[in-house]
Amino acid sequence: MKKRVNGFALSVLVLALSVSAQAQQAKKIPRIGYLSAGSSLSEALRLEAFREGLRQRGYVDGQNIIIEVRYAEGRPERLAELAADLVRLKVDVIVGGGALIEAAKKATSIVPIVMLFSPDPVRAGYIESLARPGGNITGLSSMQVELSGKRLELFKEAFPKLRRIAVLWSTASATFEDTQSAAQGLGLKIRPLEVRGPEDFDGVFATATKERLDGLFTVTSTFLTANRKRIVEFALKNKLPAMYHNEDFIEAGGLMTYAPSLLDMHRRAATFVDKILKGTKPADIPVEQPMKFDFIISLKTANQIGVTIPPNLLVRANKVIR
Repeated sequence: MKKRVNGFALSVLVLALSVSAQAQQAKKIPRIGYLSAGSSLSEALRLEAFREGLRQRGYVDGQNIIIEVRYAEGRPERLAELAADLVRLKVDVIVGGGALIEAAKKATSIVPIVMLFSPDPVRAGYIESLARPGGNITGLSSMQVELSGKRLELFKEAFPKLRRIAVLWSTASATFEDTQSAAQGLGLKIRPLEVRGPEDFDGVFATATKERLDGLFTVTSTFLTANRKRIVEFALKNKLPAMYHNEDFIEAGGLMTYAPSLLDMHRRAATFVDKILKGTKPADIPVEQPMKFDFIISLKTANQIGVTIPPNLLVRANKVIR
């Protein structure tokens, strides 16, 4: 009898341990796919801002979540391959911005996608509306359509004599038409210079030089951002005042930018990831707009190209590089 009792107790213990082991195995650690058009160096601060946002919500990379990072290293043609790789890994969420959203959207209609930024996600066809996204995509809109006019206003205020400006845009630019409308209201004539691929830069730069345009303006585009060094070098060489669409151009030596704070948007993206991991469908999470903006001016670059920035504009900048 005693042997039977001991045998029964042992069986119960083995069963309990087995159930416990199965429960632990069933507790899957969520995997987040982080897709970047840049490199580990250029993306370091933004990735850390995203991790900080996650930590504020109780997630620590390598402990209760795993972040799978993929860098395109400035090569947009790699985005589709990298997005497909994250889908194959069966990540729970994909996080990315700009052209990365398109790549992720083509790779999956099931895995939730969180936009770090998008100029106009409704016009791009990513979502049905800001309030009700409707599909597998939610996140943050960067309001670039509305901001295009604001950038032109600041550009004209900095350089009142501006009359004709070169506007660099690519086929993926969502805000070119809005830039045209805003320019007309400010009495500016724009010279549209479309860049479809790297081979087009020499031609558009030659046109801008030949026509002796007064300034340079970039329309929001992941492709142009990836080629920012080449664009900034042209503006510096020709001593051309320029207004750019994000802070990456300033880090490359550009003159000025007015744009949503990318660090703030990366932190806020963690909120969407948290909601999705807790079971909320992307279709039911409203898309949010930026709350913090960066107006950055580089006096170092201004001195280099021989221009003066009005003092009243400098005091309004939240960052001045000297």
